[in-house]
Amino acid sequence: MNQLFYSQQIENGFAHLDEEESRHLLAVLRQKVGDPLQITDGKGFYYETELSETGKKYALARIISKKAAISERPFNIHLAIAPTKQIERFEWLLEKATEIGVDEITPLWCKRSERETIRHDRLEKILVSAMKQSLRATLPKLHELTRFQTFAKSASESCKRIAWCSDEPLPHLATTIAIPQNIVIAIGPEGDFSPDEIKTALENGFLGVSLGAARLRTETAGLLAVTALNLSIPNKPGQIS
Repeated sequence: MNQLFYSQQIENGFAHLDEEESRHLLAVLRQKVGDPLQITDGKGFYYETELSETGKKYALARIISKKAAISERPFNIHLAIAPTKQIERFEWLLEKATEIGVDEITPLWCKRSERETIRHDRLEKILVSAMKQSLRATLPKLHELTRFQTFAKSASESCKRIAWCSDEPLPHLATTIAIPQNIVIAIGPEGDFSPDEIKTALENGFLGVSLGAARLRTETAGLLAVTALNLSIPNKPGQIS
């Protein structure tokens, strides 16, 4: 599988590609009717298909076979993190976290946040692109920008962690994980979580953790957390592209 396409509309034995996917397929890759295509629905399935119909703004592929992606781990990873002031750094994080493996992402609006707005549609496109590039079949669920206090009170994962720069020693994230459990890790803005936010998190079942001795940028902390959680179980060898 060298090229993976994404379809949100799979029905009646056909996969419909949207305008953007179709343009790339036809104008850039010069695919023609009859060519084989590999498609994912972003919900954990791959489809072997054959391009059957094309137009200026669409492409239709006939499904030949369907198979479920092999699950890499028996738990979900939910990254809740404050968007960075420079949005390009946050976009980079989303791309790399998707490639490594994350199931849900919640952008957090914290007391000390330097960014209070995001373009959800643009971030979704980055996730789709990263999913296809890494040949994954599951698109991470991107939640709306959420106030931290609301998020801390509503998080439902059985394993809840919050990382902050504490004056007191905290256990390292990697030493606090009992597999399998669905995990959420919360990471604040560059000014860190406020004392009130930390208090709310702890009162709602979060455990404070460290990500190491170094002081990390927000996006670096997010990527380190996702990587550590993925490495907590043996994974299959990755592919380099």
